[in-house]
Amino acid sequence: MKWLCRFYLKLIGWRTGSTLDPSVKKCVLVAAPHTSNWDYPIALATLYASGVKVRFLAKDSLFKFPLGILMRATGGMPVDRSKHNNLVDALISIFQKHDELILMIAVEGTRSYVKEWKSGFYHTAVGAGVPIALGYLDYGKKVAGFGDLFYPTGDYQRDLLEIQNFYRKFTARHPEKSSLNQ
Repeated sequence: MKWLCRFYLKLIGWRTGSTLDPSVKKCVLVAAPHTSNWDYPIALATLYASGVKVRFLAKDSLFKFPLGILMRATGGMPVDRSKHNNLVDALISIFQKHDELILMIAVEGTRSYVKEWKSGFYHTAVGAGVPIALGYLDYGKKVAGFGDLFYPTGDYQRDLLEIQNFYRKFTARHPEKSSLNQ
């Protein structure tokens, strides 16, 4: 699978940047900015090419047949966004039950413009006691990779500003939809 994903990235003109340290067994992986359907195949190809096994959250409507087969096979976990079901507590519990879990979360929660990021990624990392990996797709340079691990301090506002500042240097596929460009 690695070679196939590397070939796909090369075919579409992308390359991988920094990779996630293989010793990292548990983390919340931030996916930002998320402005296009193309983010999914490019991110997954990058993860597979880098040897990173990831789980990710996606709206439950994407898990209907036949797309649901692909979504589950690539690590997808459906989320019913119409209900307030204390997802953060459920994710913390999942982290506690697994020795290894890299959970990718699109922090904007949608491909459309939103004014603010969802805070669940942060509260999940704090509650589970895991670091936050900063994954990026830079459409301007056609490079995908990872920044340094971020260890949350518990000061959400300060930490969020630092995390968002990391992402400001990358170009989204649709920059007008990115909350970081407003």
